[in-house]
Amino acid sequence: MAEQKWWINGDVLLISMSAFFADMGYQAILAGFPVFLVLVLHAPAYYLGIAYAFAYGIGALFSTAGGILGDRFGRKRMAIIGNVFILILPFLSFAVNAIQALLTFSTGWWARNFRSPPRRAMLSESTTKEQRPRAFGLLHALDVGGGVIAVAYLLILLYLKLSLQSIFIFTAIPISISTVCLALVKGRKRDNSAKKPERKIQSKRTTLKSRMRADTLKGVLISTALFGFSSYSLGFPIITIAARTGSDLTGILSYLVYLAFSAAAGYIMGQQARRLNIVKGLAFLGYLLAAIASAILALYYISAANVLLSYFAVALLGVSLGATETFEPTIISLITSKEEQGRKLGYLTSSRSIGLFTANIGMGILYTINPSYSYIYAAAVASAAVIILIYFGRDYK
Repeated sequence: MAEQKWWINGDVLLISMSAFFADMGYQAILAGFPVFLVLVLHAPAYYLGIAYAFAYGIGALFSTAGGILGDRFGRKRMAIIGNVFILILPFLSFAVNAIQALLTFSTGWWARNFRSPPRRAMLSESTTKEQRPRAFGLLHALDVGGGVIAVAYLLILLYLKLSLQSIFIFTAIPISISTVCLALVKGRKRDNSAKKPERKIQSKRTTLKSRMRADTLKGVLISTALFGFSSYSLGFPIITIAARTGSDLTGILSYLVYLAFSAAAGYIMGQQARRLNIVKGLAFLGYLLAAIASAILALYYISAANVLLSYFAVALLGVSLGATETFEPTIISLITSKEEQGRKLGYLTSSRSIGLFTANIGMGILYTINPSYSYIYAAAVASAAVIILIYFGRDYK
């Protein structure tokens, strides 16, 4: 049982702390970006959807590239390169129009996407299969925990009347610390000479196992892409709540709720993953909860409900994120070879990004017509993702 007690090694801790400091920086920008774009730079609401679609959609290419190049040239090297260029995000402070804001935000986000697959692969190769769910849960918990601190100081500094531009430039400090943490990771040297001399006999059992893994991989990638079509930036709920309550701070506070529940959920689910069927966990705790949350947000907009209802919906979205960010990479890492993990984890991020591109364009258009339409659309598509994942992953154990 010693393995269970000491599953956090030095590399796992450094990779997770890198995620903590990165989010402690750029999550303040993510929370403030919709307010900055729509209320400070006076861009129309649909422009927010275009900005997110541009950042997330093209980000799919960078995710794939990061995974492939990490497998080929070194995961640590590619993760550090991507992390360094996240420092473009704080330069959003100097944007004076919507176009400049979009380009700066997108470029920094592309760097973040480039870094994520090799960083996840680094975490995977630093753990055993038994340790992996808890390691990914810790990564997500500290990742989003840094975001909780970021939104907390964003709210405090806005209350003290500091400008968003001043706060954005400050985020360069924790992002830089994040890169230092990645640089300190020792990593594991690959033993390319350790090749198995004999070829495995293709028994009926190994054939079934191989088919099960292929079906599960296909199901996760398809459902991830479809779920991406339902996924929208929390910028939309932020401006919904801010508009309904007449308070920017109340809108941004919802992001704090979202991240806090996401961090807690990711850690708890990582600890309990060995007791769960993680495919069903992903389907019901991840995708289905997101569908329910979107339906509640639609109800909040069309009714005279108290703002607490919207916070409840945002909390469910946070739990959903905790489940998807813990279970998705865990499943991929368990059903793919070590040599291909960076590539397959890149495909995972790309699948989500492709969906996000369409989702945020669609959300922006539907939101302009009627915000409730956008949330109903998201609920319907997330429900479809549940069905697809359950079908393809029905044999997964």
